[in-house]
Amino acid sequence: MEEYVDLLPYNTFRVSSTTRYFVRVRCLDQLEALVHSPIFQTQPRLVLGGGSNILFANDTYEGIVLKNEISGIEIVFQDEKHTTLRVGGGVAWTALVSYCLDHGLGGLENLALIPGTVGAAPIQNIGAYGVELSDLLESLCAIDLTTGARRQMSNAECQFSYRDSVFKHTVQDVFIVSVTVRLDNPGNHRLRTTYGSIRRVLEDRGVQVLSIQSVAETVCLLRRSKLPDPDLLGNAGSFFKNAVIDQLAYNALQVVHPAIPMFSRADGLKVIPAAWLIERCGWKGRRIGPVGVYDQHALVVANYGSVNGLDVLEFAGRVREDVMDRFGIWLEFEVRIVTDPRLRGKRDEIQMILTDYLELCRQNTE
Repeated sequence: MEEYVDLLPYNTFRVSSTTRYFVRVRCLDQLEALVHSPIFQTQPRLVLGGGSNILFANDTYEGIVLKNEISGIEIVFQDEKHTTLRVGGGVAWTALVSYCLDHGLGGLENLALIPGTVGAAPIQNIGAYGVELSDLLESLCAIDLTTGARRQMSNAECQFSYRDSVFKHTVQDVFIVSVTVRLDNPGNHRLRTTYGSIRRVLEDRGVQVLSIQSVAETVCLLRRSKLPDPDLLGNAGSFFKNAVIDQLAYNALQVVHPAIPMFSRADGLKVIPAAWLIERCGWKGRRIGPVGVYDQHALVVANYGSVNGLDVLEFAGRVREDVMDRFGIWLEFEVRIVTDPRLRGKRDEIQMILTDYLELCRQNTE
């Protein structure tokens, strides 16, 4: 167990936050011993994967950060049509995609180049270009950090939805040890190329024979054209979720904003692209100090040099307030915001203070 570790190298926003304790978890036995140690049960804790969907809003974290470094990819079942893999939670997501491509296993090619770890992927049900992790996940193994008990959870028990899961709500205090996914063997896979710009880019590249490799390469090209490399520019990908509203709310919006785009979900709810809302409010490419909205993608909040996570949070709050004022839509953050654990239980008070602060900032700039 290390003490007083700066988390700047462990988050893609590249902001500084010093944790009281830091543990690299590399095996299940180590984790189980740690959970039952006296110091563990007296400290707040945070599980950290690749740090690609997290923002540390304070300069300290008074607790224990558990860095998931559990490795391993193994075949647990295989027949003529499918191969099932068990993957360690600390495996980089890109490494899993590469493994599948190398072994001709279909299913993850549309999720190429997504940062982060396998253990973090179920939390927000990662997805891109018409595919979500929930389409492929069979089960996962997690450790309850309160009791130390092992939990084997099925796909249904994870309660997946758009960028959401039970791990953001009623099952937060767990450490995901491994994930089991079912993939398609060669000759038994249907490529998904109709979503977004995949088909157009494939045609532009002159790809005649479609394969999981050509689709993955195309997805990588698309992602690189829209999203900044976190090694070069601090960011966590999409900072905001798309807005989900009902038909009545959409009808009312369309009267005032006839050009507002929308696509329908299977349950009848309407999805409004958050990027469109942010662009219409004039934020795309706009910077305030060291933080701004990326000029190639309005969902990306970029850190151009601040080591203070609060700078990023305050900027994102101003964007959200503007969207609320103009469209009456309150955008949810896709990025996980980590604040001082000593303030837990005071979320409403913190949100009220932050809202008042953002309103004051806006008045001072008008």
